[in-house]
Amino acid sequence: MTALHDDWIENSEDLKEYQERYFYLYGIIIATFLLLFCRLWYLQIIRGTEFKRFSEQNQIKEEKIPAPRGMIMDRNGEILVDSLPAFHVVLTPQYISSLDRVATDLASALNINKDEIMEKVRASRKQNGVFKPVRIKENVTRDEVAKVERMKIDNPGLSVEMGIKRNYLLGDDGAQVFGYTGEISKEELPVLNGGHQIDGKFKAGDIIGKSGLEKRWDNEVRGLDGSRATIVDARGREIASAKDNILGNYQESTDYLPGKNMTLTIDKEIQKAAWDSFQANKRIGSIVALDPNNGEILAMINAPSFDPNNFSTGIPPEVWAELVNDPFKPLRNKAIQDHFPPGSTFKAIVALAGLEEKVITPNTTFFCPGYLKYGKRIWHCHIARGHGYMDVRHALEQSCDVFFYNVGMRLGIDRIAKYARKLGLGTRTGIALDNERSGLIPDTEWKKRTLGEEWQLGENLPVAIGQGFILVTPLQLAMAYGAIGNDGLVYRPYIIKRINDVDGKLREEFGPTLLHDAKKAEFAGDAVITQQSFDVVKQGLGLVFYGDHGTGHHYMIKGIDMAGKTGTVQLFQISAEKIYQHCENRPLKQRHNGWMVAFAPKDHPKIAVAVHAEHACHGPAAGPMIHDVLMAYFKKYAPNMLPAELEKIPVKIKRTEVPLNETED
Repeated sequence: MTALHDDWIENSEDLKEYQERYFYLYGIIIATFLLLFCRLWYLQIIRGTEFKRFSEQNQIKEEKIPAPRGMIMDRNGEILVDSLPAFHVVLTPQYISSLDRVATDLASALNINKDEIMEKVRASRKQNGVFKPVRIKENVTRDEVAKVERMKIDNPGLSVEMGIKRNYLLGDDGAQVFGYTGEISKEELPVLNGGHQIDGKFKAGDIIGKSGLEKRWDNEVRGLDGSRATIVDARGREIASAKDNILGNYQESTDYLPGKNMTLTIDKEIQKAAWDSFQANKRIGSIVALDPNNGEILAMINAPSFDPNNFSTGIPPEVWAELVNDPFKPLRNKAIQDHFPPGSTFKAIVALAGLEEKVITPNTTFFCPGYLKYGKRIWHCHIARGHGYMDVRHALEQSCDVFFYNVGMRLGIDRIAKYARKLGLGTRTGIALDNERSGLIPDTEWKKRTLGEEWQLGENLPVAIGQGFILVTPLQLAMAYGAIGNDGLVYRPYIIKRINDVDGKLREEFGPTLLHDAKKAEFAGDAVITQQSFDVVKQGLGLVFYGDHGTGHHYMIKGIDMAGKTGTVQLFQISAEKIYQHCENRPLKQRHNGWMVAFAPKDHPKIAVAVHAEHACHGPAAGPMIHDVLMAYFKKYAPNMLPAELEKIPVKIKRTEVPLNETED
């Protein structure tokens, strides 16, 4: 009995000890239920309405209605680029029960590879999850749309999406200027959104400008997309429009806003004439034509080129690889993105500098025996037998190297550079296109700063004939020669005349900008070119076409008082015994580049044209393109200046290659 009593007392003490622990356990349980109750109260009472709306919105599918990009037109309102409706087949992985079955059906309907479909979907699942739609095929035909529409009943998640494709009416012609469009990339998205991948103006799948005018002016021409809301079931199938309000909420659809229209300074007919001539003569390079009185670009072409319509419909990988690996870079705008030695076209600038600095007069002559010896080196003229006695006018006409070797030695690089820069060379023009290069006009300070060396007197010789360190773009050279023809007025080249809303309301207008007046000093020590010097040089440039020995004689237009210059650029050092061998016998990439620049009429010109023909061997090879562009201009804008018979009988042009030992320049 005593033992039982003792056990009861001991157990009672244990219970008292555990009773304190049960108190803490009860507290935890009550606190937990209290937290759950508060959370449920918050979710159902405080934010219940909001979450109900979110739940309903999960049943609403919002479709983007793409806005058409604005049209790009030429100076006369001719459409160059517009937008057309397009249809794309889209698959949403979230609603796919059997990828293999859907891919098999689609492959048959769309005539594409089944494995390609499956790879696209798997790659998208891995990168974007199952909710992001995958574009299976772009720009499908009407028959393909009909097939897919029938398949949608048995294949949830399959749909036809309406889109917009860009339509470039000129095809390859001017592709580098107009540019092309494409879907925004994963890398571009955060950059364009200011560091944000998701939140921002741009969304995954948006179409943006990728190059040329399409890229530079994307904000103006891309427009604002609209949206359409529909109610879908659990399998993603549309059951009603959100505006039917069957869920008790209403999601507004929005209309798209088309992009602004852009009117260019380009003339469609002159642009086409330039392109057709380059193709007919099978040349590589570029052409720029502009109005020297205001800087308006009339034509700008590059060859080889590409069809930007291929990008609008989704460019195949093999086509893209071919473009980027092409050694002649068809994607580049050579007129502004590449710079080259100007060759003998630079002699006009050296002549102006020589006249203004009084190292020559209009009547100064130098004897050309076919070479000039300086130190231990022989500097050859392009005619082995020489030109005899030459003054500045006839030296320009016949492109006598020896004459300009003498002028360059007397001037020195700093004085040559001063006049070249006055005419706009060696700096970007500021045209509204991306990636313009500045070219290079060297001087003593540049060489010291860049190469850590002093300028050598002998380096003035190649510079005087447009070789050595000098680099210019075709656009710069057209601008400089336009300024020579225009007696020193240097206008900034521009390519956009105005931008209008879709309803025609003017939003922005562009006009001439005078960069320099070469007859006036802008600062102490600045170059000034007098009218007398311009007159003398223009007389020499006129002889290039109308003189008996002019290097551009075969490409003159009867009735038009033309002026200009040819130029040949050696791409590497040539030994003395090979310098007069025929260039055409060399491999293509070892052949000289050819230049021809012209303006017309000689006094008060209306157009200036620069042609750069890569690996064409000599300057006159660019002559047919100069002729064809000028003919297109004067037939359209000044037919009264042409003889009447030209309207019926085209001018016969000598298009044969000119032997190098006769008139290489």
